[in-house]
Amino acid sequence: MNSKKGIVILAVTLVLLLGGASVLYSRLSSSFNPNQMVVTDSSEINGTESGENGGEENSDTQRVTAPDFTVYDADGNAVKLSDFYGKPMIINFWASWCGPCQMEMPEFQSAYDEYGEEINFVIVNMTDGNRETVETATEFISESGYTFPVYYDTDMDAAATYAVYTLPATYFADSEGYLIARASGMLTEDMMAQGIGMIYTE
Repeated sequence: MNSKKGIVILAVTLVLLLGGASVLYSRLSSSFNPNQMVVTDSSEINGTESGENGGEENSDTQRVTAPDFTVYDADGNAVKLSDFYGKPMIINFWASWCGPCQMEMPEFQSAYDEYGEEINFVIVNMTDGNRETVETATEFISESGYTFPVYYDTDMDAAATYAVYTLPATYFADSEGYLIARASGMLTEDMMAQGIGMIYTE
């Protein structure tokens, strides 16, 4: 009798432990889910707290200007992020070898088709010259039929300025050049719509 009672208690304890572990796992998973939109702050970008790299913090609103960087277009012409101030901006960091980057590209094409006149799409390729080159990136874009503008970070200036260590990474900035939100990981259609809604109103 006592042995049966012990088995029942052990079974109940095991169920409770498994249930608790499941709840804890769910909570931790949601807390550390990389594919989510978060509001940016000045501590997330290199140099923004001190105004380095073009970032300027507004003490009244705690907003931070998107730090400037230099990348290159397909013809090798230098292009600065500040050239795009005046319209909302979507700044995306990607590479052709990155699976999640490839999976989110259709969302960028759809958004560009719809908002390309109202929003500046700054699609930055992480062109390290080794794993990724201008040629491999250009070939991927061409073969995939994407028409949004692509810029090449051959000096790794953009990556260093925005401390991009994992791909893809996307930033949303309003028409005044203030960073509003960021997403680490692959953007979904809903996340793209959410980000655009935060920086652009018709």
